[in-house]
Amino acid sequence: MKVLPTLQIENGLLAPGAGDGAPSDPMDVAQALLDQGCHRLCLLDVDAARGRGHNRELLSRIMQRFQHAGAKACVQVGGGIRSSDQAQFFLDHGATWLLVGTILHRSPMVVDQLLARFRESLTAAIDARDGQVKASGWTEAACLSPEEAAARIREQGFKRILFSDIPGDNGASPDFPTAARISQHGRLPMLMGGSIRSLTHVAQATQVGGIQGVLVDCRLVLETPALLGTQAQPCG
Repeated sequence: MKVLPTLQIENGLLAPGAGDGAPSDPMDVAQALLDQGCHRLCLLDVDAARGRGHNRELLSRIMQRFQHAGAKACVQVGGGIRSSDQAQFFLDHGATWLLVGTILHRSPMVVDQLLARFRESLTAAIDARDGQVKASGWTEAACLSPEEAAARIREQGFKRILFSDIPGDNGASPDFPTAARISQHGRLPMLMGGSIRSLTHVAQATQVGGIQGVLVDCRLVLETPALLGTQAQPCG
């Protein structure tokens, strides 16, 4: 199981999350991960995803630091990628995978354009809470089931799916049943994130067919070095 430490960046800092008292400077966190031998990463631009600016230059500096570290870096970038120019920018600065989500529901023409140019680098996101797909901002409901979303993603020609299991307020366990249904209908390599918060959750994810990797908050990864034990696996 591949583990991608995830940095959610908002206003140039790590978005609030696990690990009270942990460093909030993304560059410091990225360096700490590198110091522990990490070469796999997920960067999420919260501001760009919400349409209120972006942290593009900061993300590019983090990717460049990983590239210069020596080991082959595997970096997934998401948040507000809604044009070919934005996609090309991140690929030029070291991204391996590009995550697209909201535009799957709102901008089918843009999706077709991105697929035409970047198909091999795209990951399609299914955001869901309690088995209900969300179209935008983790709040707006979509008019299709997780199974339908997965099948449509496969038919469109995407190469990989991210199931973002939106955590509830009560600390519920990850929604592995929905993950299993997405995997069954998508029949594509899949990542899962959002609600993966412990080594136990990572172990449980290995029991779901189709899940090849999990996204885990970077601060939890730094607090639990055993989560980096999968870093020797290939990037794909």
